[in-house]
Amino acid sequence: MSHPYLADAEALAQELTATRRDLHMHPEMGFEEVRTAGIVADRLNGLGYEVVAGVGKTGVVGLLQGGQPGDRTVLLRFDMDALPIEEANDVPYRSQTPGVMHACGHDAHVAIGLGVADVLAKHKDQLPGTIKLMFQPAEEGLGGALAMIEDGVIDRIGPPADRAIGLHVSSQHPLGTAAMRVGPMMAAGARLTITVHGKGGHGAMPHQTVDAVVVASQIVNMLQTIMARNVDPEDIGVVTIGSIHAGEAGNVIAESAVMQGTIRSFTAETKALLRRRVPEIAEMTAAALGATVTVEISEGIDATVNAEAPTLVMADAARALLGADNVSMDFRTTGGEDFSAVLARVPGNYFFLGARNDEKGINAPHHNPRFDIDEACLPQGVAILCDAATRILHGEG
Repeated sequence: MSHPYLADAEALAQELTATRRDLHMHPEMGFEEVRTAGIVADRLNGLGYEVVAGVGKTGVVGLLQGGQPGDRTVLLRFDMDALPIEEANDVPYRSQTPGVMHACGHDAHVAIGLGVADVLAKHKDQLPGTIKLMFQPAEEGLGGALAMIEDGVIDRIGPPADRAIGLHVSSQHPLGTAAMRVGPMMAAGARLTITVHGKGGHGAMPHQTVDAVVVASQIVNMLQTIMARNVDPEDIGVVTIGSIHAGEAGNVIAESAVMQGTIRSFTAETKALLRRRVPEIAEMTAAALGATVTVEISEGIDATVNAEAPTLVMADAARALLGADNVSMDFRTTGGEDFSAVLARVPGNYFFLGARNDEKGINAPHHNPRFDIDEACLPQGVAILCDAATRILHGEG
């Protein structure tokens, strides 16, 4: 059986690549995606979508009413922002903006989203219900999904969304594969800052001081006992301190030390435990050594939880294109994703689409200055999402 959307998607392959490369050359940081959002709005207008711009500051929503009777609305989400990374790739489409790069594939997501818009507009007369496209700013830790939700993307712009779907291109997964999971697939995450307040002094006279470096060092070690001794071994969590800043000179004992890190979890129980135990350990360790601490944990993002029924629909759509053996149903990562805010409100699915090609040397990790994708994944993403959206509009999932 031929795939219902593959021919349409493959016909757009050159255009998808050109769009992705144009966006790659002109990356924009979170809530600054003015050029990107303008391109999206213009394309959607040209395809006959009802367009609402400025949603969540720089977000764009496109609405398409199908030509068949139906009361379902499916939301498809595509994030647009880049990262503060200097690109190291020597390619014709290298970033033209110093210190900013699409190092996570959001340029590919926008290109796929515009491809989906194009293909579904062609088939509008056969579609029941409503397509709602969510082009989102500021996924990388700035709260773009929540900003669009607060501006009504789910329930006030167009009909309320019944299901929500999305994808992420992945350099962890080979081209021609997809990975997903029912339930929590990506972790809840929050930023952590611990400031140690000690007493500075001469490096030769430690007895007159409270050494913030020593206190910070002890706190880092003690924090590792949370996962080792407080969390159920069946569960998964992460406590990472990635940055410590203290002191200016080797013969001066530092008065303060600032540690920054992240905490990650999949379940509500472990999330609550981490948020309780991190401050407890920091405060008690500091007190034992004569110091005090200030602990700040950001609100962060929820775990990305895939609902069962829409995930099984997405799996069917992915298998129809890629083959049953190339779709994994047990993938999980401690990476985080703010589409979680949408999936907490609307049942849906988020999956990873393989974009790695070792033969071409396209295998650098995400958020790396050498990150890139095999652009052959772009039409695959379009076809899978169009298929899944159509199945959902017809009542599946």
